[in-house]
Amino acid sequence: MFSLRKGRFAARFAEGADDLRAAQRLRALSFRGNADAADSDPFDALCRHVLVEETRTGALVCCFRLMPLKGGAEIGQSYSAQYYELSGLSGFTGPIVEMGRFCLHPDWRDADILRVAWGAMTRYVDEQGVELLFGCSSFKGTEAEDYMDAFALLKDRHLAPKRFLPRIKAPNVFKFAQKLRRRKPDAKRAMLGMPPLLRSYLVMGGWVSDHAVVDRDLNTLHVFTGLEINAIPAARKRLLRGVAG
Repeated sequence: MFSLRKGRFAARFAEGADDLRAAQRLRALSFRGNADAADSDPFDALCRHVLVEETRTGALVCCFRLMPLKGGAEIGQSYSAQYYELSGLSGFTGPIVEMGRFCLHPDWRDADILRVAWGAMTRYVDEQGVELLFGCSSFKGTEAEDYMDAFALLKDRHLAPKRFLPRIKAPNVFKFAQKLRRRKPDAKRAMLGMPPLLRSYLVMGGWVSDHAVVDRDLNTLHVFTGLEINAIPAARKRLLRGVAG
């Protein structure tokens, strides 16, 4: 992926230790509320890191990391596999990539930031021939009660196909598909509670696990999220490639 610039924002791969530390500091601010710390783990060394910056000031406004895998047989090496039993995806034969640690700077609200991030991802997916994009989509905080309509909507409309459905592995989970099986969601409240990254996955045809993992370390609830590239609606692909082009 070459650098991608649209309007006020530009995306590029991190180059060197300083760029990686900047991404880790933004992650710490976003996930832990600590601007003076760094969020890091062993997976950083295995990934390419993407930075989205405001072009005038150079401010880092968004970042995420990409871990390419040859196919489902390697999915056990992913970050997500620490929390989800993913044997249902082990037979996926095409190239796959895990997108992780996606975060937006809390002081920046411009919708173009997300558009540029997805444009950069689209260019990467096209150039690498990726067939499945996956990762963990996080809700802020660990109280499931704050997101009941969002979880009910996921249960009703966006569960993974049975052949791919992740099974429980983490010790602390919220089984929303089971617990909310009779709840009908308020669609407006559901979308207001849905994280921006997850909303983007869903409008492209993405699907999720039937349970959320309670991650007290990062103070989040997260669901496994998958997106089969061939299933993205044609009109949505055109929009994404319009940004990526």
